[in-house]
Amino acid sequence: MPNSEKTEAIRDKGQAARPLDGFDRTILGELAVDAGLSYAELGSRAGLSAPAVHERVKRLRASGRIRGTVAVLDGPSTGKPFLAFVHVDATGWGKTKELLALSELPEVEEIHSVAGDACMLLKVRCASSRALEGLLARLYALPSVKATRSYVVLSTFLERTPQAGITEALEEDFPEPPLPASR
Repeated sequence: MPNSEKTEAIRDKGQAARPLDGFDRTILGELAVDAGLSYAELGSRAGLSAPAVHERVKRLRASGRIRGTVAVLDGPSTGKPFLAFVHVDATGWGKTKELLALSELPEVEEIHSVAGDACMLLKVRCASSRALEGLLARLYALPSVKATRSYVVLSTFLERTPQAGITEALEEDFPEPPLPASR
């Protein structure tokens, strides 16, 4: 058994993740743009040495803040230019084994439980409208699915992974709207 497997449970036991500092956010921000950067280049951009960055990246992975390193594929270039969001109305809460089994289809990129007028939200990327129709047919074959609403993407202006930065102003109180002028 490798040493990391022996000590993983000990390391995680009772340790609360420390808050992210500016260095961590810089490292995460750079990795979100290009996960292939060397520790030396990350250190140069963050103002730290390569060994210090390496230790921080290890901690960020151990804490779950970095869940993995993946290649971000271009949908149209991989033969799937048809992007859609599917709202699913289902009986009960909606989260069933059958519905979650759709995650096995490579066309299904995301499945979310949501609040609002639908139970579940799926992000799907298909080869064609015909393929989307086939996916919808599979959804309707599930006993818990009552209805769907599909939103086909015409153009994408921003698509990215979670970012490390936080806009503090979004947490501030909202300004009061001005009172209407009395006549």
